Amino acid sequence: MHTPIGALRENIAKAYLGRSEPIDRLITCLLARGHALIEDVPGVGKTVLASALAKSIDCAFSRVQLTPDLLPADIIGVSIYDRESGSFRFNHGPLFTNILLADEINRTTPRTQTALLEAMNEASVSVDGVAHPLPLPFMVLATQNPYDFEGTYPLPENQLDRFLMRISLGYPEPEVESRLLDLRPAQHVLAKLEPVIHREQILELQNSVDQVRLDESLRRYIVELARATRRHEDLLVGISPRGTLALAHAARATALMHDRDYCIPEDILDNLVEVCAHRVITRSFGAGRNWQLAAEILRQVTESVASPM
Repeated sequence: MHTPIGALRENIAKAYLGRSEPIDRLITCLLARGHALIEDVPGVGKTVLASALAKSIDCAFSRVQLTPDLLPADIIGVSIYDRESGSFRFNHGPLFTNILLADEINRTTPRTQTALLEAMNEASVSVDGVAHPLPLPFMVLATQNPYDFEGTYPLPENQLDRFLMRISLGYPEPEVESRLLDLRPAQHVLAKLEPVIHREQILELQNSVDQVRLDESLRRYIVELARATRRHEDLLVGISPRGTLALAHAARATALMHDRDYCIPEDILDNLVEVCAHRVITRSFGAGRNWQLAAEILRQVTESVASPM
């Protein structure tokens, strides 16, 4: 494919040899100005996938390995007194970048996790009462291990809600895993990966997403899906208005990924689980504790709400 999106997809696939669906999900998040949470067991390529996306774009990239002893200032930055000027000077932390890879986000404490909230929501941070805008585009790619692994801190619901998508990778197919033994992409291919798309092109594509048409019938469909989750007997909390906004924007980005300037019902349905399963609270397990159960409930909801087309 010779489109910028196609070139980006192909470049990422050079380093990440797993299924193509997670690649498309990640690009959709980028186009929709969203943040992505990549969750799976260790060793399936979470960091490789996130790093491949960042290296494929000609823009600033930072990686932070999140640990229990990391402080908010280690990510945001700190104000230092300058004797010559007699004032405080703000030293930017790794957060001030275009693509931030927050590796193993649930291994750091809630205090540091919440330091990312304002940045993810507002694309700026406040330090000593002064707002510091972040460079655009700005995207957080966070990886995390399942909650039942040792030394992890479950993300609070309000931070989970800031991620446009929660993406699972799964284990690779046997033939792909066999190729990994020889290719070792994390050590060889990833290091040689070159950018194939510029920062300005990403901004143009993001602006194009805003122009994708979402018919009134599709807007009502999204709202009806959300209302159905709020009434579902197995859910304590259904999809919020922020969730409906996220689903609509993901649908627009998906349409653009397919070279369309209008949305169809499949653009909504294809994103429903990844965009909304981490936003609902099930009665049996609570928020985020059983993503598979939430995903199944959402699939049930799609069968009870009639598609407009």
